[in-house]
Amino acid sequence: MSKNLHPAIDPMRMGVGRSIAVLTSGGDAQGMNAAVRATVRVGLYTGAKVYFVHEGYQGLVDGGDNIRPATWESVSMMLQLGGTVIGSARCKDFRAREGRLKAACNLVKLGITNLCVIGGDGSLTGANQFRAEWSGLLVDLVRAGKVTEDEARNSSHLNIVGMVGSIDNDFCGTDMTIGTDSALHRIIEVVDAIATTAQSHQRTFILEVMGRHCGYLALVTALACGADWVFIPEMPPDDGWENHLCRRLTDQRARGCRLNVIIVAEGAMSRDGKAITSDQIKKLVTDRLGFDTRTTVLGHVQRGGTPSAFDRILGSRMGVEAVMALLEATPETPACVVSLSGNQAVRLPLMECVQVTKDVTAAMAEGRFDDAVKLRGKSFENNWNTYKLLAHINPPDVKSNINVAVMNVGAPCAGMNAAVRAAVRMGIIQGHTMLAVHDGFDGLAQGQIEPISWNSVSGWTGKGGSELGTKRTLPSKILEEISLNIAKFNIHALVIVGGFEAYMGGLDLVQAREKYEEMCIPMVVIPATVSNNVPGSDFSIGADTALNTITSTCDRIKQSAAGTKRRVFIVETMGGYCGYLATMAGLAAGADAAYIFEEKVSIRDLEMNVVHLVEKMKTTVKRGLILRNENCNANYTTDFIFNLYSEEGKGIFDCRKNVLGHMQQGGTPTPFDRNFGTKMGAKSVLWLTEKLKECYRHGRIFANTPDSACVLGMRKRALMFQPLSDLIEDTDLEHRIPKTQWWLKIRPIMKILAKYDIKLDTSERTDMEHVIKKRGPLGK
Repeated sequence: MSKNLHPAIDPMRMGVGRSIAVLTSGGDAQGMNAAVRATVRVGLYTGAKVYFVHEGYQGLVDGGDNIRPATWESVSMMLQLGGTVIGSARCKDFRAREGRLKAACNLVKLGITNLCVIGGDGSLTGANQFRAEWSGLLVDLVRAGKVTEDEARNSSHLNIVGMVGSIDNDFCGTDMTIGTDSALHRIIEVVDAIATTAQSHQRTFILEVMGRHCGYLALVTALACGADWVFIPEMPPDDGWENHLCRRLTDQRARGCRLNVIIVAEGAMSRDGKAITSDQIKKLVTDRLGFDTRTTVLGHVQRGGTPSAFDRILGSRMGVEAVMALLEATPETPACVVSLSGNQAVRLPLMECVQVTKDVTAAMAEGRFDDAVKLRGKSFENNWNTYKLLAHINPPDVKSNINVAVMNVGAPCAGMNAAVRAAVRMGIIQGHTMLAVHDGFDGLAQGQIEPISWNSVSGWTGKGGSELGTKRTLPSKILEEISLNIAKFNIHALVIVGGFEAYMGGLDLVQAREKYEEMCIPMVVIPATVSNNVPGSDFSIGADTALNTITSTCDRIKQSAAGTKRRVFIVETMGGYCGYLATMAGLAAGADAAYIFEEKVSIRDLEMNVVHLVEKMKTTVKRGLILRNENCNANYTTDFIFNLYSEEGKGIFDCRKNVLGHMQQGGTPTPFDRNFGTKMGAKSVLWLTEKLKECYRHGRIFANTPDSACVLGMRKRALMFQPLSDLIEDTDLEHRIPKTQWWLKIRPIMKILAKYDIKLDTSERTDMEHVIKKRGPLGK
C-alpha cells in the first residue's frame, strides 16, 4: 500500500452513475468465482451497476442475453464452487476487429465503460488491445449508424483492470495467480495417496502435472513432497541426465528408501529443445534399473474441485482492489493487473507484466535458462535453489564440528515436520551434526537429545503434528538443567520451531545469558502455530492448514443450512486471543460476522448482527454463518451468543452451534505449509551457519548480542531475521499477540461482502508499481 494520502472519497458513492462488466476468459481456475463475487458485491456497494458477461469474450461479442445485470443474491453460494459460474470460452471472433466492433457496440448500448477481465495473459492482452482501439471502434460504430454520437460521447473511454486466473502461475509480476494454490492442493492429495501405495510395493512413480510453459506447479510439488527429481521447462537437465537420474534412484534405494517420486511438467524439455515425456522416463528407469515403475498423468483433475482458502481470499481481495482500480482510473492510467505481493495488494501495468512473461518464453527458446528462472521472479528462483539444495544428499568431505539442535515448542501444528526436515538436511549439507531434541524445553532439560540423520527425516514434509514431540513448558524454571545439557551435548546453535511459547522460551534463554554462559549460542525461532500470533511474522507455519480445515467445515455447515433454510450456525474457532483464523475463515467461507478479541464487541454490535440476519431471511439467501474466536470476549461466550440469537430469532430463524476444537491442529499440511516450512527451515540453518562464523572467537562460540537470537518471519514481501529482544515492544504479552497485525485491515472487506454498510478506507490507496521490482521470496 502506498502511504500517499489521497483525498478521501466516499466509497459508497464512488460508482454512482458508472457501469462495470465482469468476465472470465481462457482456461478456468478455482477461485475465479470468489473474484467475480467480490467484484459484483463491491461494485454494487460503491453504487455502480454491475453486469455479468457470460461465456467470456464470446458473450461480449454475441451480446444479448449473455450480458446480464448482476445482483447481490446472484453471487450467493459461489465461493466454494470450482471453475467459473459465468462460463468461459476460447473466442476466435474477438481476435478479429469485426468481433471487437460488435463487442464495443454491445457495451456502448448498455453504457458500460469499465471492464474487469479474469483470465490468463492471452485474455488480458486481448483486453488491452480492445482498450487501445476503443476510440477507433467508436468512430466506426457512429459512421455505420450502430450507435449515436451521444452514446459514443458518454462512452468515450474504456477502463480495463485484469486479475490473473491461471493454475500454472505463469504470469510475471504476481506472486500467485488465482487457482494455483488449489491446483497444488489437488496434486499433493494425489502425491500423498500414491506415496502410500508406492511404499507398499517399492515402486517408482512418475507424476505428470500441468505447466506447458511454466514449471511452477512441478517445482513446488517436488519441494513439498521431497521428490527425487523434477523436470521443468525453465531449467532443462544437463546433458547426460539419464545416467545421473539412474544413479540417484539407485542411491536412494541403497539408503533404504522404498519409493522414488519423479515430477514432470507437461512442457519439460531437454537442452536441445526436445520434449521429455513421462513415458520416455518410465522406459529409461524400467530398462536400465528394472524398477517397477508407474506413470500418472493428472490432467484436468488439477483444474477441478473446490478452491482452497487461499484462492478464495486472494480472489476476494483482488476483486475489491479491481473495482477500486477501475473507479479511480483516468484516461491516462495504463491498463493494470491487480495482484498480491507477499500479503500486499499491488497494481501493476498490464503490458509490462505481459512483456516480462513473453521474455521468459524467449529466454527458454534461446537457451538462456538461468535468465528464464530469474525472470520468473524471486519466488520461483528461491524455490528452485531450495529444491536443488535439499533434494539430494551431498555433504561436504570436511565436517564443521558444529552441533545444531532442533526442537518443537508449544502446541503441534501441520508443517512443523517440514521445517525440521529442511533444517536437518540443510545442516547435514553444511557439514554440521544435527541433534533432535524431543518434547520441547522439557526434553532439553532432561537430556532427551539424540543425533538425527538425513534418512530419519525422509517423508516428513507430508506428516501432520510434531514427530519430535512438543510441549508448552517454558524454560524459566529449568534453566540450570538446560544449560548443563547444552554443555554436555556440546550444542553450538539452536533452532526452535513453535508458536508463542517458542518466542517466549527463546526470550527466556536470551535473558539467561547473563547468568549462564552456555546460553550464549546463536538461536533462531521459526513461527509455527495455527493461531498465527508470533511477533515478527505475518504468517506462521500451520495457520494455512488450520484455515483450510475451518473453511471446508464451514462449507459443509452452509450446505446444511441452505438445505434446511432459515438457519444460523455459530462456529467457534481456535486462535487464543488472535482473531486471524476467525477473520480469514470468515472471508473464505462467506460468514456474516466474525467476533474477535482485537475488535471489541458491544451488545449493540450483537443486536445489529441479529437485525442484519432477520433482514437476510427475507431474501432468497435464507441462512447465516457466524464465527467466534475462542477468547474474543469472556462474557459473550459461544453459548451466550447462541442463546441470544436463538431468542431474538424466534419464529424467523433457528440456531445451531459448533465448536471445532482440536481438529484445527491436525491433518496433513497444505502445500503452502509444506513449502513455507521447508524454506524457513533451510533459511534458518544457513543464517545460523553465518552467525556461528561471526561468533567464533579464541577457539569457541560466544554469542551474546541481541542479533544472535532472532525470529525468522515473513514481513510484507520478504523473509527477515529480527532480534527477539527488539520485538518485545510490539508484543501484548498478557494476550500473547503482536500489537500490530496486518490482517485487521482486510476485516472491512468481509463485512462489505456480507452486505454491511460500513466505510471502506480508501485514503491509503495502492498506487501503480512497476515489474522491475520482482516478486517477493515467498510466493506460496
